[in-house]
Amino acid sequence: MEGMDVDLDPELMQKFSCLGTTDKDVLISEFQRLLGFQLNPAGCAFFLDMTNWNLQAAIGAYYDFESPNISVPSMSFVKDVTIGEGESIPPDTQFIKTWRIQNSGAEAWPPGVCLKYVGGDQFGHVNMVMVRSLEPQEIADVSVQMCSPSRAGMYQGQWRMCTATGLYYGDVIWVILSVEVGGLLGVTQQLSSFETEFNTQPHRKQFLSS
Repeated sequence: MEGMDVDLDPELMQKFSCLGTTDKDVLISEFQRLLGFQLNPAGCAFFLDMTNWNLQAAIGAYYDFESPNISVPSMSFVKDVTIGEGESIPPDTQFIKTWRIQNSGAEAWPPGVCLKYVGGDQFGHVNMVMVRSLEPQEIADVSVQMCSPSRAGMYQGQWRMCTATGLYYGDVIWVILSVEVGGLLGVTQQLSSFETEFNTQPHRKQFLSS
């Protein structure tokens, strides 16, 4: 078994030799599968394009990129700002999910990072939000506009930070949603939004001073 101690084992090498296709979609799909879905299709296309769509070379480029001398961004989940454990929301209700996250690494995040939906229930059409580059140890809140499902029950979805090249990093963060008829969270958020809007009206101060 001494010969098996290589970066790419013989079984993978055999797969490469059988892949004579030039169909880019097939190459992207196979690259993604071989990496255990660590990269999204855009990230796979980045490495394949960089290596002139040579699958074996692209795999090597990816592992070079992932080597210890290349620092991968760090992110830690801090807390749920909205939709905490035990809170419920009515069916078919718009709401805003907010998480507090931190750059827990020693370097600033690269430009172009985003928070992406990666699995479970999506709660609406939004599947990605751009996030500004955080400095080391900096904390920020990230919000996504969502809509609750039409049926009562417990639902959950997972989101994760992602670089512009499609490399996922940091903690997986969750939306755990209890949908109940009569749930109050959506109403509470709507009232809070109304109050904020009312307090910022220009006539508000005039009213108070009279």
